[in-house]
Amino acid sequence: MNKIIFFATMLGLLGLALPGAGQVVYTSNSIDLVVSGTSTLHDWDMKSVKANCTAAFTLNGAGHITELTALSFSTPAVALKSEHTSMDNNAYKALKTDKAPAITYTMTSAAVTQGDAGLVTVKCAGKLTIAGTTKDAEIVAIVKPNADNTLAVSGSRTISMKDFNVQPPTFMLGTIKTGNDVTLKFNLILRK
Repeated sequence: MNKIIFFATMLGLLGLALPGAGQVVYTSNSIDLVVSGTSTLHDWDMKSVKANCTAAFTLNGAGHITELTALSFSTPAVALKSEHTSMDNNAYKALKTDKAPAITYTMTSAAVTQGDAGLVTVKCAGKLTIAGTTKDAEIVAIVKPNADNTLAVSGSRTISMKDFNVQPPTFMLGTIKTGNDVTLKFNLILRK
């Protein structure tokens, strides 16, 4: 019995001695988010820099990411801006910002794959909410640990607006129509 207690105590002490081991919560309140789409006239982009993101990672003793245990993300839909106010207003109407002011994502599960040079690929399953409609969505991101203990996160995802009950906006009395699919590209820095 004493051997079991000794072994358990040693494991506990080793765990305390590993400076990078354990769960670490990272947050960010800014993002480089670009929503890109097409129209019958030209391709278009809307950009946002406002977001709230919280992620909980498990790190091993060497400080490497081994698991993502929680992730939540939110950005105000009206923070998306193009170069044209009229386009923005049509987009906000399509996104139903008066009733659904935020675009959100909440992870339900994740798988972490180690890559070269400390890069980690994280594949998340979760719930994406756009215009008040929530759908299951997989998001894949690359996570790069930085020397200042921050994490650089980047990824992209193409979605169908109609899947979220968003009618693709039209302009100039319907003569210009936007395509149904849009691509979300994101880059953000997470800090402890």
